[in-house]
Amino acid sequence: MNEQKIYTGKDIIAMGCKSGPVVGKLLEIVNRKPHTREQVLEQIAAHAPPPVLDLHESPAPCQYNITASNELEADNLVAVRATMDVVLRTPCVIEGAVMPDACPAGPVGTIPVGGVVAAQDAIIPGMHSADICCSLMATVFDDAMPLAVLDAAHKSTHFGPGGRVAARAIELPEALASAVDKLPYPGLRDIARLHTGTQGDGNHFVYVGTLESTGKTVLVTHHGSRGLGARLYKHGRKIAERFRKQLSPDTMPANAWIPFDTNEGREYWHALQVIREWTRHNHECLHEATGTKAGAAVSHRFWNEHNFVFKEENDSGNVFWHAKGATPIHTAFMPDNDGVQIVPLNMAEPILFVRGERSSVNRGFAPHGAGRNMSRTRHKKRMAGQTEESIFETETAGLDVRFYSENIDISELPSAYKNTESVIQDMQRFDLATVVDRVLPFGSIMSGDWQRNVSWKELRAQKRNAKKQQTRSARRVSKQKLDPLDDGDG
Repeated sequence: MNEQKIYTGKDIIAMGCKSGPVVGKLLEIVNRKPHTREQVLEQIAAHAPPPVLDLHESPAPCQYNITASNELEADNLVAVRATMDVVLRTPCVIEGAVMPDACPAGPVGTIPVGGVVAAQDAIIPGMHSADICCSLMATVFDDAMPLAVLDAAHKSTHFGPGGRVAARAIELPEALASAVDKLPYPGLRDIARLHTGTQGDGNHFVYVGTLESTGKTVLVTHHGSRGLGARLYKHGRKIAERFRKQLSPDTMPANAWIPFDTNEGREYWHALQVIREWTRHNHECLHEATGTKAGAAVSHRFWNEHNFVFKEENDSGNVFWHAKGATPIHTAFMPDNDGVQIVPLNMAEPILFVRGERSSVNRGFAPHGAGRNMSRTRHKKRMAGQTEESIFETETAGLDVRFYSENIDISELPSAYKNTESVIQDMQRFDLATVVDRVLPFGSIMSGDWQRNVSWKELRAQKRNAKKQQTRSARRVSKQKLDPLDDGDG
């Protein structure tokens, strides 16, 4: 009677298996019971890694819905095209589009703001960025004055780094808290609670104005998923990077993707939907608090994201449309919207309410705002020689514009953004969407330059505290796995 052959790692590798963790897995299989050489070869073939995917030889098709009316805009367009040419060579990418407000958002090859990229059966975390589901919500009030709403919003919101102190944290609805808890990523529950009711910094805002058609007061908020989304993004980037090294080493890390037909892909897609729900709830918290403080009755409310991933089926599986600062107008992308979308321009210009239908040109998207032609730093250098106060006074004349930190941020004033008329003209030229109403500006609130009065020691302390908070959250998650009676509140 022949003895069972015991295979070694050298045997497996000599038979064509690449070295790595798979060798140990194969040894466990083939030495568990007798295997002939032919059966071992079959196991090696079955466990072979997928073939490495080469970059597309040339960029995938792209529709450019943007023109340049001056030298600055022309330079911007050249930069946008250069970066999209790299993005569109990513193996899973099948097409792209560029909106009129497009501008580079990082190194060449990183999806620009105003970029839309469709990927086959793949989610690319780098294309929704850390500000997952950056979005807008509008509430039209029946019987409120703009100043009362702006004052109430100022008392209700929170701009700047971090979240609310624990004593003032806003509890999440039980179903939403449970959904966050069930996500297979550590450190999300506490940050979801503490960041509820906050808006962050940068270009996020509260905007109050009057509806052109009726004169009613309108509140619009702009923000994303805060620290909750940022943490999911970090997890997503790490997962995508593992796949990139295996599937397509030549792909830029920023364009690494998670295959949807994997456990990781399905889990990440579900997590994105939970983040979307949290973000919508976050907007609603601020709108409800503002309306209550102002004693205002709600006439109508709607919202839309412009920094998210949208899924639809095609003959080959699922297409994931990554919108980096692009407003969806395709009905299938708007499960909880009545078709009217929100497009802000700058604090001194009206906010547009638009409608549109998908076409071969717009691919289901419209611009998400006015966009920039230059970085914040470059804009500040360009304005050198003028005082912040004089710039502020000139650019916000007649408006009630406030900075939550009480420090002016000139990189968020109107001159920091593109000419709004050129964006609107491109929107009409390419039939991206139709303006159905406008919110005329009364005033707004933004974070402002909150870092100005913060010493480097305070900044370091904030980062240290944030890291400690994340560690505590991770420990609490581990404890919950051991002790299901611990509900994790706190």
